[in-house]
Amino acid sequence: MSDLAPVPGLRPVRLDDKTKSIMDRAIAREQSLSRLLMTFIVTGLIFVLLPGTFLGVWNLIKISSRQAVNSVSPAWIQAHGHAQLFGWVGTFILGIGFYSIPKLRKLKPFALREGWLCLALWVVGVTSRWFANIYPWHWRVLLPISAAFEFLAFLIFFRAVASHRPASGAPKPWEPWIFVVIAATMGLLTSLMLNLGASIQLARNGASPAFSHEFDQRYLIVSTWGFLVPMVWGFSSRWLPVFMGLRPLRKHLLLAGLGLNTLGVVAGFFDRFTAAGILLLGGAATAIAAIRFFEPATKPAKTTNVHESFPMFIRIAYGWLLVAAVLSVWASLAGEAAGIWGASRHALTVGFIAAMVFCVGQRVLPSFCGMRVLWSPMLMLWMLILLMTGCTLRVGSEILAYQGYAGWAWSGLPVSALMELTAVFLFAVNLAVTFLRPPIVVTTPLSMTTE
Repeated sequence: MSDLAPVPGLRPVRLDDKTKSIMDRAIAREQSLSRLLMTFIVTGLIFVLLPGTFLGVWNLIKISSRQAVNSVSPAWIQAHGHAQLFGWVGTFILGIGFYSIPKLRKLKPFALREGWLCLALWVVGVTSRWFANIYPWHWRVLLPISAAFEFLAFLIFFRAVASHRPASGAPKPWEPWIFVVIAATMGLLTSLMLNLGASIQLARNGASPAFSHEFDQRYLIVSTWGFLVPMVWGFSSRWLPVFMGLRPLRKHLLLAGLGLNTLGVVAGFFDRFTAAGILLLGGAATAIAAIRFFEPATKPAKTTNVHESFPMFIRIAYGWLLVAAVLSVWASLAGEAAGIWGASRHALTVGFIAAMVFCVGQRVLPSFCGMRVLWSPMLMLWMLILLMTGCTLRVGSEILAYQGYAGWAWSGLPVSALMELTAVFLFAVNLAVTFLRPPIVVTTPLSMTTE
């Protein structure tokens, strides 16, 4: 700011017109990028609150009241899942990717209109898919159109963040986290291609807008373990060693974990579920060892502007990742085990992925979106407690109730759903108020250099 006190050892240097013009353009682009990212995030919050979590709660209440897993239409369950995975987490990842990947790789700037076009196509695609599943009105047309729009949005995203050359100098060697993110991006591409092909086939020959149980189970492995899990690993290995003060990354071990995870996804897609579960468990354990989450930290965690429990919940989330893999092995050995399969998916999507979004999202998004400060670190703590408690109750109740081990467990399902809905609502409120608050504005008509 122009009225800052002088700093000992620094002297002011006036900027010439050319340098000032370059700085002004850089600031304007940064503000435009922040607006783009903020729009992606707000859109994702709308998807998670209404088409995603609220519909999931409604489905679970109906299942619990009738004490029957098949009492809700598969199309409604798939609408909830698609809104959660692609409408919420997918939208967040696209927005963060547009903002951060070109910067991290020092690429030339992409045209911002590509980001806005991607967002528009993605929103129309995900919304059309949800509508086609819930209201079977012209679903034979809407289903393939929605899949095509999502696929086209991805191609625009990929072109924007991956096809530009470095801004200057020779390209730097790729770090391991980039390989992991690329693998996750290929998982997203595969998921969208499978979705497009299955949607076209269903529109031509299907009796309803719901994927068959056999295909949906294989599709979920690709879209969760093949896309979301390695994407979280990639950004975890890039950011969390710094945020949590961890020991240096074991780079080769991270790539080994990625290889095991990829083999597990391939095995699962070809119905080798026991082998898939073992490989996924091995990959998860290897990735955790690579990032060194459960080893003593070497530096204090950077918890400024977030709750100091941030590192603990990151570790809990990665614990849920291991639980999800163990449950998938159990489910594959148990035969007809809808409750164990469902518990495994919930441990993964809520215990791991949603918890990581809650933790890392509130750590990085305020600064990305115009250098803001998180509104309430204490609210962050309570929403994480609610999310973890609800997830624990849901996973336990689903196994006990669906498998017929304990009839009383049916009553725990709606309670868990309401706890998780409350956590998601508080998460949305915390980010929304953060975005509404004024950013930390720093105007610099003078540049400072050392003497």
